[in-house]
Amino acid sequence: MQKRHSKLVILGSGPAGYSAAVYAARANLKPTLIAGIQLGGQLTTTTEVDNWPGDSEGLTGPVLMERMQAHAERFGTEIVYDHINEVDLSVRPFVLKGDMEEFTCDALIIATGATAQYLGLESEAKFMGQGVSACATCDGFFYKNQKVMVVGGGNTAVEEALYLSNIAEHVTLVHRRDSLRSEKILQDHLFAKEKEGKISILWGFVAQRFERQSAPN
Repeated sequence: MQKRHSKLVILGSGPAGYSAAVYAARANLKPTLIAGIQLGGQLTTTTEVDNWPGDSEGLTGPVLMERMQAHAERFGTEIVYDHINEVDLSVRPFVLKGDMEEFTCDALIIATGATAQYLGLESEAKFMGQGVSACATCDGFFYKNQKVMVVGGGNTAVEEALYLSNIAEHVTLVHRRDSLRSEKILQDHLFAKEKEGKISILWGFVAQRFERQSAPN
């Protein structure tokens, strides 16, 4: 397999990866950005981004990531659609092995970002994709007019609950503490939905096991 060499390789196509690409490209480093499995990163699963400076009306995560990609490409960043499985940092230049190609580089920026945080329950893994999901924007349509439960108290959990409240029959947010960690504005939206009867909140509860309810006769 022939190796492709770059002065700089950036792993990850989320906000950090594209930001690094813009600066590197403007410095004439001719960066290669390897997108990874999820093009655009975790932000592509966010429906509304209201804290991005310059967009007073708000925008969606996928749209924002498309803009970032275009910005990086405008200055000459090469986008490669591959996933790196192995990196050897013991040699120079560094060696990266992907699904489709091998790469070498003089410098490497790792911006692989965040992934969904799971509860770690055995039953969670058992029912993943069969009623259990880590992405409301990806799978929310499948829960249309159904009763849905969201576990967590941070920004992601509250955003998912708000998104699902426009699709599901009812959303129950389960949080182990007596207060939320999410931003205040998200909490305001959540409590407004609670008053409307679209969302219920269970405080001080911890999910321990998921079970499949038998279909009614």
